[in-house]
Amino acid sequence: VNDLRTSALPGSLDLSHSMFDLRSPPHRFMKRYDSLSSVPSSTSSRKESQGSNRSLDTITLSGDEREFGRLNVKLCYVSSAEQIWITVLHCKDLTWPSSCGENPLIYVKGILTLPKPVQFKSSAKEGCNDIEFMETFVFAIKLQSLQAVRLVFKIQTQAPRRRTIGECSLALRELSSEESSHWLDISPPSK
Repeated sequence: VNDLRTSALPGSLDLSHSMFDLRSPPHRFMKRYDSLSSVPSSTSSRKESQGSNRSLDTITLSGDEREFGRLNVKLCYVSSAEQIWITVLHCKDLTWPSSCGENPLIYVKGILTLPKPVQFKSSAKEGCNDIEFMETFVFAIKLQSLQAVRLVFKIQTQAPRRRTIGECSLALRELSSEESSHWLDISPPSK
């Protein structure tokens, strides 16, 4: 292989004509060959990782890896009245720490993260796998203000003591007059 750099760089006549010359920057030519040889290995390792992912379904997860459940909400903006309608439908597959008891009273607290936050909360229900709330909250706020904020939901226990057991949030950029339904993954409360 002819090294075309020899004509462009004076005083570099001692450069090797091999692409595998270790004196040239290692990433300059070697990369080309490495990527060719690594294609089969990366594909096989990808297959192996997919195979191992399947077995994860049977492993019981603990700590921050386990699922905390999902919250179903509906949103709608009534532009004629400049109102946001937030409907908290239900929590599915909800889990809570054993220190909260077997069937703690659970409610959903919502926060619109405006400069002056707007807060609301659902009524408390007995904790179970699928808690139905079916409650709608209406606030008169201009659409422009809402599209720059988030709607945060905190899943909380009322007894034996008030405690946040999970949270989730949703950006309101796409808020429109068409009612939208959202399933939000509940994650552990932030410290």
